[in-house]
Amino acid sequence: MVRVSAAPLLVVLLATAGFLAFKGNGEAMNYRQLTPEEEHVIVHGGTERPFSGEYVNFHDEGTYHCRRCDAALYESTAKFNSGCGWPSFDREVPGAVIRRPDPDGVRTEIVCASCGAHLGHVFMGEGFTPADTRHCVNSISMVFHPAQATETAVFAGGCFWGIDHFFKSVDGVLRTTSGYTGGYMESPTYREVCSGETGHAEAVEVVFDPSVVGFEELAKMFFEIHDPTTPNRQGFDVGSQYRSAVFTTSEEQRAVVDRLISLLRERGLNVVTEVRPLEVFWPGEDYHQDYYAKNRSGSICHTRVNRFD
Repeated sequence: MVRVSAAPLLVVLLATAGFLAFKGNGEAMNYRQLTPEEEHVIVHGGTERPFSGEYVNFHDEGTYHCRRCDAALYESTAKFNSGCGWPSFDREVPGAVIRRPDPDGVRTEIVCASCGAHLGHVFMGEGFTPADTRHCVNSISMVFHPAQATETAVFAGGCFWGIDHFFKSVDGVLRTTSGYTGGYMESPTYREVCSGETGHAEAVEVVFDPSVVGFEELAKMFFEIHDPTTPNRQGFDVGSQYRSAVFTTSEEQRAVVDRLISLLRERGLNVVTEVRPLEVFWPGEDYHQDYYAKNRSGSICHTRVNRFD
């Protein structure tokens, strides 16, 4: 006879009922209590009736989150009208959604990457948008969070894993995305960027609440967590994709960066940081997002050095 500990069974039962579960590192995470209708879809893979969901004809600006664990799933900018009767999105928040074969053996199911909640299905090749992808999602699987006043900054300073790790720890930073910008190739892959032939730099898009943390504070940290005096190199990482750069989203950001660079040069640092307006930011592959938290191995490739106080 195989003995099974009661504790794991209890966790499974509680999670199914909508109370709690555990992250991969053993940390407890709270789940929202589900109604029977929500549980039918989210836990058991059911489907709500077409055109019955609250978000089918909903167009406010903000972010759609998982109804069970509240993880961010889709930005409102990714939503489009497909006429299918369920909310449709052509892209997810990077790393937020997992695709897997549906039990019907035909379709591809999509679930929340954080808690496994059933969302719906994904379809390709329909031509609705340039992304040619349709995430067909049950309204009942999501909760909408209205947009708040936010600002975006984009920094490049060597391997984007380390830059991302530092910015995630800052109060007021709402979301970070590792990706590529500054070059000329559309939709670049990591392998293409590593070739040095795309013109892109490994960069991190930082979305923050300016009422909590200002751009200047973030820019100061950027200049302290990498070496802004080495062209096309950070430590053992060599190539134009590892260059130091700030891709500004406003004239105010440009003025702040220019002032900080002048201050560092007055202090004897030969700053080579490139400063230019942001054009297009291409999110990186899912496995690059939140890399250190996911892998929990290896040393952080950036350290902070006080350069302003």
